[in-house]
Amino acid sequence: MRIAGISRKEVYSPNHITNDALIIIKTAEALREMGYDVTIYDEGFIETNDIQEELIFTMAQGEKGILRLKEFEDNGAVVINRPDGALNTYRIKMTNLLNNADIPFPRSIVLSKENMKEDYFKLFNAKELWLKRGDVHAEHKEDVTLIYSRAELETTLSEFERRGINEAVIQENLPGDTIKYYGVQDTGFFHWYYLNGNHNIKFDLNELKNLAFLSAEILGVDVFGGDVIISPDGTITVIDVNDWPSFAPVREEAAENIAQLIHKKALENVYQY
Repeated sequence: MRIAGISRKEVYSPNHITNDALIIIKTAEALREMGYDVTIYDEGFIETNDIQEELIFTMAQGEKGILRLKEFEDNGAVVINRPDGALNTYRIKMTNLLNNADIPFPRSIVLSKENMKEDYFKLFNAKELWLKRGDVHAEHKEDVTLIYSRAELETTLSEFERRGINEAVIQENLPGDTIKYYGVQDTGFFHWYYLNGNHNIKFDLNELKNLAFLSAEILGVDVFGGDVIISPDGTITVIDVNDWPSFAPVREEAAENIAQLIHKKALENVYQY
């Protein structure tokens, strides 16, 4: 059976170009060992070209590429992660969906031209706040920025506007340990590690895992990653969920589990018995 893999455009892999490429390559290798015929296409290629494969695994991040994958899905292809799920991890959609589902999430406000001039430092009673672009997670490191003044907020928003970024989220900065995690639905694969912090706050590992998988399920992504804050009292707050991360620290094991997930989807949706 022929399967297509879609690699991520380099612009959507700031500081992770090699790692993002390698997880797609390793997943393709695992699938080939299982007997599949795998072709990898670039995200830019599918924006303007058709592909014939009935099963597609994808790291596409740009809206144009994802919407093309949606067209393939509407015509009968099975896509992992599903295009709707990938779009749901865009910042504003993710914020709204997780808040509406009562997932512990930082206090956040979607910025628009109408509310851009508010004094958010006073509103949040904070000395620093996160400013995050509202669509894809990042193209540059400045797309997710800790800001310390109204002047810095206005300057960064002006830079966003010059780059064509018209939506953003202002978010509280939570104290505590930061944990990054990776998961693959329907396989049991889950890995976490400390990203920064003091690493001395006790927390419930089962709660972390449950929150991670539940958040991914709400957004509709099967291959996912994310970040949480462990507050000083042990409270776990989800601060980000990613559509198909690089899995860099556990690439080999992740690729095997992703391949098993794709194989399961093939049996369920493509092969007819």
